[in-house]
Amino acid sequence: MHVRDEPLDTGDLPVRYALSGAGGGFARTLLAQSRLIPWLSPVVLCDLDTERVRAMCRELGYAESDMEICRDAASVGEAARAGRIAVTADAGALGAAGWDILVEATGSPAAGLAMAEAALGAGRHVAMVSKEVDAVAGVYLARTAASRGLVYTPVDGDQPANLIGLTGWALSLGLDVVAIGKSSEYDLVYDPATGSVTQLDTTVPAPALSGLLELGDDVPGTLKARARAVAALPVGATADYCEMAVVAAHTGFRPDTERLHYPVARPSELADVYALRADGGVLERPGAVDVFSALRLPGEASFAGGVFVVVRTHDPVTWATLAGKGHVVSRDGRYAAIYLPYHLMGVESPTTLRAAVAGHRTSGGERPRRSAVLAGRAERALPAGTELAMGGHHHDVTGVRAVLLRDEDAPADTAPLYLAAGARLARPVAEGDLLRIGDLTDHDPDLARAWTEGADTEDADTEDADTEGAGREALTGAGRREGIRS
Repeated sequence: MHVRDEPLDTGDLPVRYALSGAGGGFARTLLAQSRLIPWLSPVVLCDLDTERVRAMCRELGYAESDMEICRDAASVGEAARAGRIAVTADAGALGAAGWDILVEATGSPAAGLAMAEAALGAGRHVAMVSKEVDAVAGVYLARTAASRGLVYTPVDGDQPANLIGLTGWALSLGLDVVAIGKSSEYDLVYDPATGSVTQLDTTVPAPALSGLLELGDDVPGTLKARARAVAALPVGATADYCEMAVVAAHTGFRPDTERLHYPVARPSELADVYALRADGGVLERPGAVDVFSALRLPGEASFAGGVFVVVRTHDPVTWATLAGKGHVVSRDGRYAAIYLPYHLMGVESPTTLRAAVAGHRTSGGERPRRSAVLAGRAERALPAGTELAMGGHHHDVTGVRAVLLRDEDAPADTAPLYLAAGARLARPVAEGDLLRIGDLTDHDPDLARAWTEGADTEDADTEDADTEGAGREALTGAGRREGIRS
C-alpha cells in the first residue's frame, strides 16, 4: 500500500548497499533479509565494533571467507574488488568501494549527517533509518539529493515511512484525512484476572481499568481516567516524537499539542478517539499527527507498533457496508480508521533500496519541508556548562523533555533536540523553558548548517518544483483541502 512518485519498474536491477550502524538491531534485520534476496548485496558494513558485526554475520549464515575486517580505505577497496564484504570502523572509508545506496542506521546525528552528505557528494543515494539525523537535517539532505538527481528517502519497514506511505495512499484516493499516527512501541496488556497491566517486562496494578474497557459517552473523560490508571508506566518516548517530526516533514500533518495526546486506546476505538472535539473526540483541529498507547487483553492481537489514518466518512451506505465487514468506523458513523498493524524493520526495507536505486521513493508523500520542530524543554533548572548527553534505548537527552512544536509556534531560534544532543549549555536554562540555539555551545557545526539551510523558503520550493514526481500534486492537493497546513 505504497504511493510512488512515478510508476516503479526496476526489472532485474541489482542493488549494492553500504550499511552504517551495522551492529544494531535494524541492521541485523536487513542483513538477515539480504541473505534471501539474490539481487540485494551488502558491500561495506560500518560499525565501531567490527568484531560484533562479523560475529553477527556468521550467525546469519554469511561465510567467514566472504568477510574482511578493513582498517582503511585502501583495504576496503581491495576487499570489495575481491568480492568480499568489507567490515570497517572507518566511516571515511565507505566510499572506497563500489555501491549504489547508503543505508544510514547509526542513530548518531553528526556521524549520520556526515556519511549521508559524503554519499550524496559521491553521486550515491541515501536511505535514512536514523530519525535523529532526519529530524535535524532531512529537509536539507532531501533538497541536496534532488539537486543532484538522487534519492533521499525514509525506509519501508520503519514506522515513519510506513505512515507516510499509508497517508499518501489515503490522500490519493481523495479520502478526507483528519489524523495520522502510530502506536507507541509497546502495548499495554491488561489482565482482568489480576487487575494488572503489563508493558514489555514491567507489570503494575491497574484495577481501575476493569471499569474502563469501554469508551462510554464521554470519550475524553474515559481517556483521562485510563491515563490515571496506568500512570505508573512511562508515556511519551523521545523516539516517538522524533519519528512524528519526520512524518510531519513528509506529509504536512502537524501535532495537535506539543506533547501529543497519547490516548490509551484500543485499536477498535481509533475512529472515535481521533474525531474532532465537536464530535466527541480529542482533536482541536484536523491535520494532526499523533501517537497512541495500544490497550489490549491477553491473547488479543498486538498493534505491533503499526500505523493508522483516521478519515471523515462520506457516503453513509458505503461506510456502513465497510463497518459490517469489520472495518473501524466511529459509533456516530462520521469517522473511520484504516491501519497497518505492523512494522517489519529491515525485513521490508529492500523495497525501498531497489526503488531508490531505480530513482523512485516508495513512501510517497511530499518532498520534506519543515512542518514541525522536534525540540526540548528543560525538565529542571539546568546550569551553564551542563552536558546534554544523548543515551538510552530511546536516545533521550539528559535533563530535557522532548516536545513537537508546530513550525509556526516554534520561536525562530528554537534548538532542534538532536542539535542540542552532545552540546553543553552556554548559559542557564530555567525549568520548562525551550532550548534555544543561543543556549548551546560545542554543538556540531555541520548539523547547525544543515538545520539552517533546511529552512523553507519560497525560492527553494520554486527551484525544486521541476524535480518533483508527477504524483505530488495529486497527493498534496487532497490533503490541503482540509487545511492540513493550517
